[in-house]
Amino acid sequence: MTTNTPVITNRIATVPNAISALRLAMVPVFIYLVIQHRDVWAITLMALSGVTDWLDGFAARRLRQYSRLGQLLDPAADRLFILSTVFLLGWRTIIPWWLVASLAAREAIMGITLLVLKFKGINPPAVVFVGKAATFALMYAFPLLLLAEQASWVKDAAWVLGWAFAIWGLLLYWFACGVYLVESYRALVLVRGPQRRATGKPKLVSVPAPVADAVTPTPVPDAAAGAGRMAGSAEA
Repeated sequence: MTTNTPVITNRIATVPNAISALRLAMVPVFIYLVIQHRDVWAITLMALSGVTDWLDGFAARRLRQYSRLGQLLDPAADRLFILSTVFLLGWRTIIPWWLVASLAAREAIMGITLLVLKFKGINPPAVVFVGKAATFALMYAFPLLLLAEQASWVKDAAWVLGWAFAIWGLLLYWFACGVYLVESYRALVLVRGPQRRATGKPKLVSVPAPVADAVTPTPVPDAAAGAGRMAGSAEA
């Protein structure tokens, strides 16, 4: 009997992991290109990164190669690419710093949450569709905003589309953060319950006070009966 439930393994050498590692290696190259104002190459590399982001998930499903390393590499590559892009575009005043601060705050919250889960020995929550949609929107937004800086006929269209993707990506990014926080809280509650029952203090059980034994009263002789017995003795 076959099952559709993915099996998570400890394998390292898989096709999805190789694609995620390639995307991770693109980050320093992208940083260099943006700093040197080689925007066309930077946009091309960012577009290639978006393709690899889709490709590693497709390869994992197609080849059924799910691994714990892949669960770490894929979101790590996404976050590094997004954060580096955000700070670089903010540094070049292409996007405002409130957008940089908002995305950085979201990543800080998620980072703290993942550390808490790791400390408790809990696996990170699975990537949800809305989170991937937010990543895709932001990965479209930043190349378009970078393209809007170029003197070309697509400048205005790229600016409008870029900001549309950026706003929707930001909203979905925070919504996905809320979903991850709820899932993390539920996982912590499920773990904390058995631990509390196993290591908690024993409950105080009130024991009822013992009932005193009934004391049989000593019969008191009747005075009249005693006098009658004394008279009978005298007659005898």
